Amino acid sequence: MDRVIFNEDHHAFRASAKEYCDRSLVPRMEQFLEEKTIDRAAWLEAGKQGFLGLDVPEEYGGSSVGDYRFNQVFAEEVSKVSASLSSCFGIHYDCAAPYFVDLGTEEQKQRWLPKFCSGEYVAAIGMTEPSGGSDLAALKTTAKKADGGWVLNGSKTFITNGDMADLVIVAARTDPSKGAKGITLFVVEEGMEGFARGRKLDKVGQTESGTSELFFEDLFIADDNVLGELDRGFIHMMERLAQERIGAAVSNIAHATQILHETIEYVKQRKAFGQSVGSFQYNKFLIAELVTKVEVTQAYVDNGVVAHDEDRLSAVDAAKTKWWSAHVQNEVLDACVQLHGGYGYMNEYRVARAWRDARVTKIWAGSNEIMKELIGRDLGL
Repeated sequence: MDRVIFNEDHHAFRASAKEYCDRSLVPRMEQFLEEKTIDRAAWLEAGKQGFLGLDVPEEYGGSSVGDYRFNQVFAEEVSKVSASLSSCFGIHYDCAAPYFVDLGTEEQKQRWLPKFCSGEYVAAIGMTEPSGGSDLAALKTTAKKADGGWVLNGSKTFITNGDMADLVIVAARTDPSKGAKGITLFVVEEGMEGFARGRKLDKVGQTESGTSELFFEDLFIADDNVLGELDRGFIHMMERLAQERIGAAVSNIAHATQILHETIEYVKQRKAFGQSVGSFQYNKFLIAELVTKVEVTQAYVDNGVVAHDEDRLSAVDAAKTKWWSAHVQNEVLDACVQLHGGYGYMNEYRVARAWRDARVTKIWAGSNEIMKELIGRDLGL
C-alpha cells in the first residue's frame, strides 16, 4: 500500500539520503565490518550533507527542519544498508541532539553543536550500567560536589558510539537520598583526565557498531558541563525516551522490509525440485503473510511518527511501536533466513547478518518486556 505521510520535500530528501548511502556507506561496508566501527570520514560526509543537524537550530550549524519525518527518512535509508549503521547515526542525530538543543545553555550550544552537526564531534549517551539494564533509576555511577564542579566515578556499558565519541551524555547519581529524583546529566568530553574506554564489545551482531564500556575514575567535571537541571536527569531522560523509541521503530521496520524484499527476489531465482522456491504454496502463503505484516506495521509506525511530529505521541504509544516493530522485525528476518535455506546461515549472506543485527532490538531502548509492563500499567493492570 502507498504511504501517504510524505510530500515532495521528503521524497527529494530521501533521494539525497539514498545517494549518500550508496556513495559513502555501501562501498565501505566490508571495511566497517572489519574495523568494527564507522570511520570519521563517513561522519564528516554525513555532516557535510546536513544529515546530522536535522533537530539543531541554524545558528548552531543545523537545519532545524521542525519535521520529524525527515529524521524518519534518513533513518530508513541508512537502515536499508545496515541496522548497525542506523543505530550509530541515530544515537547521534536523533537521540543525543534533543538533549543538547533542549537542555543546553547558550554557551554549551555554541561550544558543542557546530561540530556535532559537522560530524567533527560524535555523540553517545551513557545510561546503561553493568548491573542496571533497563532500570535507569538504579544508577550506581556517582557525581560528588567539588569546588567548581563535580567528581564522577563509575562505569557504563553497551554504549553505542562509545569507542569514538567526543561527547558522552552521562547520567550519574548526585543525591543518593532522592532515588530517581537525585540523578543529573553531565557531558563528558574526549581527553578529560579520568575518562577511559574499555574494549570494543564482542557482540553477536551489529559488528559495525563501535560499542564499548566507559569508565570514570575521579573524573572532574566543571559546572559548565552539567546538562539540564540538577537532580532532574531522570525526568530529562524520560521526557526524551519517546523519540528514541519511535526512532527505533522506524529503523526496525525499514530494516525488516528491505531484507524481506531482497528475500522475495532470492526465492524467485532459487530452484528446488524443478521450480522456484517461492512458488511452493507454503512459501507463497508465508511471504504473503510477511508482506502484509510489515505493511500493517509500517502504517502503525507512520502514524506514530505523525503523532510525535505533532507532539501528541504518549510514552505508552511509543512503547507499543517499539516492542511491536522489534517483534515483527525478528519474526520476518527469521523467516527470511529459513527461506534462504543453508545459505541463510552463512555470514557472507546479508540475510544472516541482518538476522543477527535485529536480535538486540528486542532488548535495547527498554526491553520488550519493560514496554509491555508500561502498556499494562496504563491499562490499569
